[in-house]
Amino acid sequence: MNFLTALVTFENLHEVRRLCHWGPVIALTVIAVCSSMAILDSIIWYWPLDTTGGSFNFIMLINWSVLILYNYFNAMFVGPGYIPLGWKPEKEEDTKYLQFCRMCQGYKAPRSHHCRKCNRCVMKMDHHCPWINNCCGHQNHAYFTSFLLLAPLGCSHAAFIFIMTMYTQLYERISFGWSTVKIDMSAVRRFQPIMPFSVPAFAATLFALGLALGTTIAVGMLFFIQMKVILRNKTSIEAWIEEKAKDRIQYYQTGEEFIFPYDLGRRWENFKQVFTWSGSPEGDGIQWPIHAKCHQHTLTIEQLKQKADKRVRSIQYRVVEDYNGACCPLSKGLNTFFRTPCTEEPRIGLHKGETILATRGTKWWMYGDKVLDDAQTKAGVRLRGWFPRRCVEKCHYDTAVTSAMTSETSSEEKKVK
Repeated sequence: MNFLTALVTFENLHEVRRLCHWGPVIALTVIAVCSSMAILDSIIWYWPLDTTGGSFNFIMLINWSVLILYNYFNAMFVGPGYIPLGWKPEKEEDTKYLQFCRMCQGYKAPRSHHCRKCNRCVMKMDHHCPWINNCCGHQNHAYFTSFLLLAPLGCSHAAFIFIMTMYTQLYERISFGWSTVKIDMSAVRRFQPIMPFSVPAFAATLFALGLALGTTIAVGMLFFIQMKVILRNKTSIEAWIEEKAKDRIQYYQTGEEFIFPYDLGRRWENFKQVFTWSGSPEGDGIQWPIHAKCHQHTLTIEQLKQKADKRVRSIQYRVVEDYNGACCPLSKGLNTFFRTPCTEEPRIGLHKGETILATRGTKWWMYGDKVLDDAQTKAGVRLRGWFPRRCVEKCHYDTAVTSAMTSETSSEEKKVK
């Protein structure tokens, strides 16, 4: 088992710390509550094990629990795969098509992105998932998606057990008034439960039913979202890059045609890039099979163009009110407090007189980069994140800043060309 291999390796023992996070704690608690209550309800109240149906039901419940936990821990501990620190392409001329990561002191391979949470460049990064406290990427994408499929199936089975348990146990006590509903209760009447179905048992079963139904809906939606991008051989990030590419081409009317390079044309071929019989994905995480009209750096070139365009279209703001970087600052107004961005992206503290280059925002919050001095820039320091809109005001571009941005943008454009 891959996740056990990862755990017993001495240098990977620190990975166990991933369990000490609110995401895995909540996820494992939900799995434990739904699984244990479904098994207990089956044994004690609903379907006796001395019947064929009861035995099959019990085996299926155990099967769901094992498969869910197997894929969950694999997704967490196998990990997405990371680009080696200091990596650079074999051909020196290919570096002009790639972004340089100052944190990893190496180039970002095609389809890789730097994760601020993991502090590494991740192979074929899809997103950082708080529920597994790890990134979803090249090596664990299949495990993560399998978990998203199995969790709703297991919870649906558990929800059926909870509903039938409450119905059968309350059948004699409450008149449901369902004259058209005919359920054979003979097996239940012959079976004497180990303990009576009390009010605490009813409350616990009802609570577990709510968890099971909520998990089925929420995780089921995530599964369909993941399958949508997998069948096109994309990641969630790449789908967003493609949308921005279309927006850039339309905005500047360049007449370009952007073809996503990793869509192999057939959904089955795209599916096999993630799901294989061996359990290991296709490829080494650096070189990828591509569309006939594209090459290995088609997407990275588009990313460089978008990066240059982002600098050109960013708006300069001056800080007029201090902000301490709190997630929900009550002192900045009720709207700012209640409408804080629902994201794990950082907040940045502000001081009067500082300059911010904003790239996006909402009605009450903005996201941008803080303009730093030359020493900090050369040292690779970068401060970016969310801040309240009321703390800044739009200002005219300073000549020095504008010229610096223009020269940097020109160099990026020349690099892409």
